[in-house]
Amino acid sequence: MAENTMIKRQPVVPRNVAYLRVSTQDQDTEKNKDDILRFANDRKFGHVEFVEEKVSGRKSWKERKIAGIVDDLSVGHRIITPELSRLGRSTLEVLEILNAAKERGIAVFSVKEKIELNGDDIQSKVMATMLSLFAELERNFISMRTKEALAAKKKEGVKLGRPVGSFKSKLDCHRDEIVALLKMGVTKVKIAEKYGCDRSLVHKWLTKNKIQA
Repeated sequence: MAENTMIKRQPVVPRNVAYLRVSTQDQDTEKNKDDILRFANDRKFGHVEFVEEKVSGRKSWKERKIAGIVDDLSVGHRIITPELSRLGRSTLEVLEILNAAKERGIAVFSVKEKIELNGDDIQSKVMATMLSLFAELERNFISMRTKEALAAKKKEGVKLGRPVGSFKSKLDCHRDEIVALLKMGVTKVKIAEKYGCDRSLVHKWLTKNKIQA
């Protein structure tokens, strides 16, 4: 009788990718590297890969190296950042990146804030809730600043409203925010309520701009 043999699969070794972004060419990342290595060594993570990037914070995360990192990693891998603000240019963008990482099963660690978003544990759930609250606050602040700016323009005598012959939608200037809201699971009805329009207008605008809800 032939002897049965079993092929043992080697366990997948988690990758640890440290993302270092600075906004100007003269900022140094060496201290961040030291902090991250100390953080990883304390937790016995093993080898750390460093990805450095010096770009303006105005550049969308989808056009930066962090997008490639999220796409390249998978379940069980880790992203380490010196602080959460280094990931994105706003709370909404940071939350979008964290959600993208969570969907792929990637853990995110922030050294400065001592935050570990590592799946469905209680700390991750609490942090996700807090970040959602901060994102809501930021949306409210954006809305408030927009209204204040419009009021100031009106007081200065600037004529507001859509120019004659223009077919631009009132939603155009809120494109990035609406995309972020949709990715957070906000419904078209809620979006319509937020911007004071009908749900049908939101649907037509999304279709026109080829944005998936």
